[in-house]
Amino acid sequence: MKSYEGSDIRNVALIGHGHSGKTSLAAGLLFATGASNRLTRVDEGNTVTDFDDEEIARKLTISTALAFVEWKKKKINLLDTPGYNIFISDTHASLAAADAALVLIDGVAGVEVQTEKTWDFANEFNLPRAVIINKLDRERSSFERALESVQEVFGRAAVPIQLPLGSEREFKGVIDVVRMKAYTWTPDGDGKGKETEIPADARDAAEKAHEALVEMVAEGNDALLEEFFNEGTLPVEHIVEGLRIAVLDRRIYPVLCSSSLHNIGADQILDFIVDYFPAPGDREPLHATANGQEAKRAIRDTEPSSVFVFKTVADPFQGRLSYFKVMSGVVKNDANLNNARTGATERLSHIGCLMGKTITPVNEVHAGDIGAVAKLKETLTGDTLGDKGSVLQYDHVKLPEPSIAFAIAAKTRQDEDRMGHAIARMLEEDPALRFYRDPATKEFLLAGSGQQHVEVVVSRLRRRYNVDVMLHEPKIPYRETIRGKADVQGRHKKQTGGHGQFGDCWIRMEPLPRGGKFEFENDIFGGSIPKQYIPAVEKGVIEAAEKGYLAGFPMVDFKVTVYDGSYHDVDSSEMAFKLAGRKAFRAAIEQAKPAILEPIMKVEVQAPVEYAGDLMGDMNGRRGRIQGMETKGATQIIRAQVPMSEMLSYGNDLTSMTQGRATFSMEMDHYDFVPGPQAEKIIAAAKAAKMGVEEEEE
Repeated sequence: MKSYEGSDIRNVALIGHGHSGKTSLAAGLLFATGASNRLTRVDEGNTVTDFDDEEIARKLTISTALAFVEWKKKKINLLDTPGYNIFISDTHASLAAADAALVLIDGVAGVEVQTEKTWDFANEFNLPRAVIINKLDRERSSFERALESVQEVFGRAAVPIQLPLGSEREFKGVIDVVRMKAYTWTPDGDGKGKETEIPADARDAAEKAHEALVEMVAEGNDALLEEFFNEGTLPVEHIVEGLRIAVLDRRIYPVLCSSSLHNIGADQILDFIVDYFPAPGDREPLHATANGQEAKRAIRDTEPSSVFVFKTVADPFQGRLSYFKVMSGVVKNDANLNNARTGATERLSHIGCLMGKTITPVNEVHAGDIGAVAKLKETLTGDTLGDKGSVLQYDHVKLPEPSIAFAIAAKTRQDEDRMGHAIARMLEEDPALRFYRDPATKEFLLAGSGQQHVEVVVSRLRRRYNVDVMLHEPKIPYRETIRGKADVQGRHKKQTGGHGQFGDCWIRMEPLPRGGKFEFENDIFGGSIPKQYIPAVEKGVIEAAEKGYLAGFPMVDFKVTVYDGSYHDVDSSEMAFKLAGRKAFRAAIEQAKPAILEPIMKVEVQAPVEYAGDLMGDMNGRRGRIQGMETKGATQIIRAQVPMSEMLSYGNDLTSMTQGRATFSMEMDHYDFVPGPQAEKIIAAAKAAKMGVEEEEE
């Protein structure tokens, strides 16, 4: 295919809540432009942008996919992004490659939780955007109600430039409020509308919408405002130009109508993208640094080459596939560029443009365009490649930490041998994943945005790499501590045939504040214990503390002071004093009121306001402490501190309580005392597990 200049390119992200019709719209636009030869369906599993096995099986977008269409001599790169809360971090990262966004709204549900979140992502990148009220052919859909929802949440800047013709099953077309024309479509047709007259019963509403649009366009432009005051209106060509500028400046968010399922409105949406959305060079480039200093570089072919890798896909056959946006210069096939992070030189062999999972080869990619290349050696998501001597680094998106972790183990020894390599490939593809070994529980943990996220990874390990693993809830990293003080003696004396063993120490034990870990103080005066034996006492205390006292969990947040003791010139040794330290610890812990600590998580839940009461009650039932509440539009934000043990199944429970309309995040905050009844259960479980191990050993 031919290469396009930057001025002829539009990079458009399709964003919004899950099941708002983003993938169906992408399919309709591809069909309307002839890029695909039939109208594909999400429920049939044959769409261009939902090609992954997991996406087909689950009928939802898991990862951002790209496709391009050619319309009116322009190239439109479409980024079909996830809208489901568990996978939405991929949307966040992918918006670095977009220059505008189409925000899809369900005509029945209106603005939903993830709609607001993706809108905030678009704000972060200063993206011009338009709103498409979709699924207007559905039963109980309402353009007026959905528009009211949009304006309530996003403000009066959301202005209709189209009105629907018909409603629900009778939805058949739109009124173009800018040019005051009407268009109708044949359901399931080729997406190309037929121009017609505005029906008489819709004329008044169209004229009112036209007047409101003209006022908004003129409001932010002095020249147009003066013309509006003088003439009382604006000619179409001035409305178009003024609206284009207002969209670029994010003063107006035009609202359009569609039915992506039946391909109604496709050509009008394509016309809108070409006429009103900016080319890459019309916008400011991403923030960058060079040699530690802020740097800016225009998105032009004449600048030195720079490429930003915004996504990586791990393919078992093609290897690492890197999605990139050319931020400046022209990147030719077989170009050699330097990685700003590693300093390594990468050769970009066989570059191309993406049509779902298919790469269409090109000879060069111009500034502002999006491409893909396979088998880069050291380049990962967020890296910048550039000409040697003029390399800068564009900022990459900082994703939130995973909210849930599962213990993972290979099913067989053969799976164990392959698991490390396979998970490493998955980590390259998905920056929202974490894989690590818990030093306290000795388990390998796979952490993600939610249970379904982790399950998708496990399924991909099996499908792509033939690695079978098992997931189970992770062990809670409980700790033990003390509430009181103790002053005890630890004495080890053993007489054998030769030299004996003798060590004697007196210690004080006292609690430290949470997070204080462990302190050891030497308060020996007069040489009652020689200096060379003091570290042995400390080592004995530390070893005993690692094994705990109540339930075998490590002891934390306490201080030990050794202040007296005695020794024997012949029988004393480091081993004897280490054993004396252990005995002193055990004697002290019995007197110092031992207790169990549990990890407390900082939790933030975002959900529709109507679920706030149920969610608060559920939090209280999980021993949670509400820290604050905030209402943002139609979304209720609840912040709480909740024990980790109560949050292991929260993802699934939250989905059930809110029909999947809520999202949550959590991170470790602090340790706190376990209440008596729960502590007794933990101790009993630990004793039972220990007895089981001993019986197996026998």
